Amino acid sequence: MSTAVPQKKKVSWSNILLGAGLNMFEVTTLGQPLEVTKTTMAANRGDTFAAAIRRIWSRGGILGFYQGLIPWAWIEASTKGAVLLFVATEAEYYAKVAGAGPFVAGISGGVIGGLAQAYATMGFCTCMKTVEITRAKQSASGVKPPSTFQVFADIYRKDGIRGINRGVNAVAVRQCTNWGSRYGLSRLSESLIRSARGKDKDAALSIPEKLLASALGGGLSAWNQPIEVIRVEMQSKTEDPNRPKNMGVVGAAKYIYSQNGLKGLYRGVTPRICLGVWQTVCMIGLGDMARSAVERITGEKPAAKH
Repeated sequence: MSTAVPQKKKVSWSNILLGAGLNMFEVTTLGQPLEVTKTTMAANRGDTFAAAIRRIWSRGGILGFYQGLIPWAWIEASTKGAVLLFVATEAEYYAKVAGAGPFVAGISGGVIGGLAQAYATMGFCTCMKTVEITRAKQSASGVKPPSTFQVFADIYRKDGIRGINRGVNAVAVRQCTNWGSRYGLSRLSESLIRSARGKDKDAALSIPEKLLASALGGGLSAWNQPIEVIRVEMQSKTEDPNRPKNMGVVGAAKYIYSQNGLKGLYRGVTPRICLGVWQTVCMIGLGDMARSAVERITGEKPAAKH
């Protein structure tokens, strides 16, 4: 009995550009406000949700929720989305060729795609976004604050490449667990929905079913919030004389636990869940549907592996 070989989609520029476009849409709509909110709560762990909202509003009104969007979040979004869709799609296909089921193949694609994101594109962008969200704004006392590019140059002059990539290992752990969970749990949710609706295992899902599966995958992936809080602490410019200098992942975890206990490692989890849902709906739910639409428009067909 022959085993069916999974079909492989052709690598195309349309797929890479689609990933960049979807991530730009995600971050410019709900993504950055949710990012700012959860980062503010993770950096100021004594704040309630309402206090964090007031803190953000005091830094520029509605524009406070978009700090770090231009240029850092846009640079990050326009590159990491393309990397994710390209690498994760390839890795998921080869995992299926090796005999993995949808759940394991989805996790494999997400983990490898997330690692590629972190080290290829996200290090300095994520660091600078966090710096912008957490640094003091002297303008309140009549002193014009340095521009974001001046801050970037100051960090580079002081600490070099390591400085502008501070926390990149924590970003890598976050990204591989993020997208491993999101892809894996989204594919598992798709399988469960097909089973519940009596559909064949390869049957296409409706748009509401696809979005529901993506939302479940995104929301449940917030289990790794402690590594996100650790990442924020490592990159934060919040002033605290008691904080050790040049902390690594383990040192940051110990410091957060000593200051705020176990609950400190889960600060900002609510906006993180919302962000995870929105990102996953955009990059997996809308991404799968958009890829299918592009294939219909361009006439591209999945190419069988020979």
